[in-house]
Amino acid sequence: MAIKASKIQPKKVEAIGMLKEMISGSNDFIFTEYRGLTVERITALRHQLREKGVELHVIKNNFARLAFEELGYSDAVEPVLRGPTAVAFVKTDSNEVAKILLDFAKETPSLVVKGAMVDRQFMDSKQIEAFSKLPGRSQLIAMLMSAMQAPAQNLVYVINAIPTKLVRVLKAIEEKKAQSGAN
Repeated sequence: MAIKASKIQPKKVEAIGMLKEMISGSNDFIFTEYRGLTVERITALRHQLREKGVELHVIKNNFARLAFEELGYSDAVEPVLRGPTAVAFVKTDSNEVAKILLDFAKETPSLVVKGAMVDRQFMDSKQIEAFSKLPGRSQLIAMLMSAMQAPAQNLVYVINAIPTKLVRVLKAIEEKKAQSGAN
């Protein structure tokens, strides 16, 4: 449990305010421990995440605890706010971000995914791993569109088959009459 000071310094108030802005501007949050990561590796990770529109920030645990508390998030984030913590602030598809982080953690064991807040629900590391294996939002949309398009496509094939069969039947009748007339 964090000790709350009765008077917070202006710089700290400003830092907490900036953190609250980042939290408010994001839908989901994935908490990681970055202990042992080199500057090059964390820069590479940030670059991968930036391509998905995600920001990874190293945060002070007490500031994060206060910011999450002030914004009405549950106390579930408190267990992950121990040790060196970096937070991925996710604005869109947290599933894909979880995949990136877990794949990176396989390559670089010094990165540990501690947990996440997805749709205001806390997930531990095992739940995040299971969540990352689900299809992402874009994949689900593609699957839905494919399923919706299939009946229409089949209808087009059936409608096109009717005149094609009619033409074939007429051609066969014409050939049969030509053969009968030739005999």
